[in-house]
Amino acid sequence: MENNKRPETMERITTPALAEAFIEEQLSALREQIGDKKVLLALSGGVDSSVVAALLIKAVGKQLVCVHVNHGLLRKGEPEQVIEVFRNQMDANLVYVDAVDRFLDKLAGVAEPEKKRKIIGAEFIRVFEEEARKLDGIKFLAQGTIYPDILESGPVKAHHNVGGLPEDLDFELVEPIKLLFKDEVRVVGKALGLPDNMVYRQPFPGPGLGVRCVGAITRDRLEAVRESDAILREEFAKNGLAGKVWQYFTIVPDFKSTGVRDGLRSYDWPVVIRAVNTRDAMTATVENVPFELLQHITARITAEVPGVNRVLFDLTPKPSGTIEWE
Repeated sequence: MENNKRPETMERITTPALAEAFIEEQLSALREQIGDKKVLLALSGGVDSSVVAALLIKAVGKQLVCVHVNHGLLRKGEPEQVIEVFRNQMDANLVYVDAVDRFLDKLAGVAEPEKKRKIIGAEFIRVFEEEARKLDGIKFLAQGTIYPDILESGPVKAHHNVGGLPEDLDFELVEPIKLLFKDEVRVVGKALGLPDNMVYRQPFPGPGLGVRCVGAITRDRLEAVRESDAILREEFAKNGLAGKVWQYFTIVPDFKSTGVRDGLRSYDWPVVIRAVNTRDAMTATVENVPFELLQHITARITAEVPGVNRVLFDLTPKPSGTIEWE
């Protein structure tokens, strides 16, 4: 575990110059470790895996194979952004896997949160293993492990779910950002030229929107989560809240209430808005979102998102609530 201990003398990466020095050091280390072999990476589009991908593209180019699994639980536009940034702009060797039906079929009728998480994690491992076995000459597995992951859960990044790959694949790990904290990863990502909405992406749970479609996931309610979340993010960005609020998202619980749409009685879902600030995610306070903005967001969501007739705002801090609902 000595290699996984951050040296006390290691300077915090807070400036572009320090980020550039770190990048040069890592490029040299990656080329030495990987040589002429191939390396595989599960690329989610989150900041950690994206920074690792950008580092490896600079270091070994097409020797890196990125696998992006679309399980249907990503936010609006995220799979398209991964393809645009990495395949089209960075010329990465990217394998895109459309596994939406596979995941949603497995999740059909499953309401218990922990069971949903286990299904999503296990299915991700199966899909990733299948893609890995199609490829020849893969010697290394890259992961977006960062220092808090090591402090909290050991050297394998649990939420990427690739730690459970079968032993016969026998990959050697490549973890170039494992000694960095999240804020340092963002500085490095910026220096690597990744877009701001990827570098400064807010925290996103491993099971994605699966834990924000509360209860048993249905395709129509999942779309209500995705569309309402996109509206919330767009309005927060327009109104200067995107960089001010630590995490903000929508939830669609599995119950309906009576409403009125186009002069007729409707029976539809509510959308719940959650917006919180925190230093360490152990406690959280609720952002004081201007009432006029909440009214505008409500009008947009109820007009633009099918199957929704109410918008609620979650006023609960942590504790007694948690940040996510599941």
